[in-house]
Amino acid sequence: MSAPVLAVIGGGQLARMMQEEASALDIHLRTLVEAADGSAAQVTVDAPVGSADDADAVRALVAGAAAVTFEHEHQDSALLSQLRSEGIPVRPAPEALLLARDKLAMRRAMDAAGLPQPAWAEISGSARDMRVQVRDFAAERGWPVVLKTPRGGYDGHGVLMARSAADLEGGEAEAWLEATAAARAGCATTGAGGGGSLGGGAVTSLLVEEAVPFTRELAVLLARSPSGQVAAWPVIESVQSGGICVETVAPAPGLDPVAARRAEDIGRTIAERTDVTGVLAVELFAVEGPEGTRLFINELAMRPHNSGHWTQDGAITSQFAQHLRAVLDLPLGATLPTAPTTVMVNYLGGDRSPADDAVARALALEPEARIHLYGKQWRPGRKLGHVNLTTAATDPEGIAVARERARGVVAVLRDEA
Repeated sequence: MSAPVLAVIGGGQLARMMQEEASALDIHLRTLVEAADGSAAQVTVDAPVGSADDADAVRALVAGAAAVTFEHEHQDSALLSQLRSEGIPVRPAPEALLLARDKLAMRRAMDAAGLPQPAWAEISGSARDMRVQVRDFAAERGWPVVLKTPRGGYDGHGVLMARSAADLEGGEAEAWLEATAAARAGCATTGAGGGGSLGGGAVTSLLVEEAVPFTRELAVLLARSPSGQVAAWPVIESVQSGGICVETVAPAPGLDPVAARRAEDIGRTIAERTDVTGVLAVELFAVEGPEGTRLFINELAMRPHNSGHWTQDGAITSQFAQHLRAVLDLPLGATLPTAPTTVMVNYLGGDRSPADDAVARALALEPEARIHLYGKQWRPGRKLGHVNLTTAATDPEGIAVARERARGVVAVLRDEA
């Protein structure tokens, strides 16, 4: 029996970790990588170099493949739709992928589904017009408000907090409004948000959203196959810094069971209404109080996600194995935790390049920790890996100890200990 070929567009760490699971399942991963020495290319035999917006490269990638999937959302929707019309299974479908790439489309879809999310509005026009629109929104919803670019944002890019009307008259917020107005008028601009050009294009309008006074952030991950099978992992707690997920705890400690079921219901509703295939991550704001927990949808990802890295060492089936199963319409694996609690801490590049013996010292410090490195060159703030640590503890004090242990491993990897 020949191994099925699965085409993956994108050659970063998510594709790298898909390859680890593909080998175990005898799936031939063919990954379109941005560079021959990139994260996924280092471990994938079949790794042609090209970009997601290169139609010839994408067509060569999918030739003979059982399906095509993605490690990032910034894809050419028209090209994917054309491939699908030619009989190539595109998973997730372009329409579903759009909701992870375009925040305006996502907000509209969540409203149509009647799902909970922050109050929001699209703003456009001249810089003066947009300032008025933001002030009017804040007059109804209160300050602060959050400005977002519809496309092109990732890891904190494309999100800006405005705490008062004065913030709109100078600094970064004013620059966003001016750049957006210029782009809408057809003038050359570097664009708003700093998210780069990948999947972005000209930013000609912005979102303004209420700033939810959340008590913590959660995420629910599930996978769905073309046959309609759905499997969800426990809801997790995530900690963000500078817009980047830096830690997760699974399951979310002390979460109201009603809220956990509601979070899973939200994920299932999104997956089924939008015909998601593969892993879906739903980031949520939780507002916890005496009367219960309210949940608000923040963002979506239609692929393996940072908030699911814990599953590699803390669940029966990892998100990477499950994504492969789902997009190839194979039976989904069990999602039960293998430990009472799993902590994940991201390894971001520190102020200096780590010493050659950093990995050895980190392994010696915590033999129970599982270190996952991405094969990337050091750069301050860059995602270079993550550390998973399981514990029998479920109480706040015991989980805090596990967090500190995992943070200690990361500190050694960063050459800070």
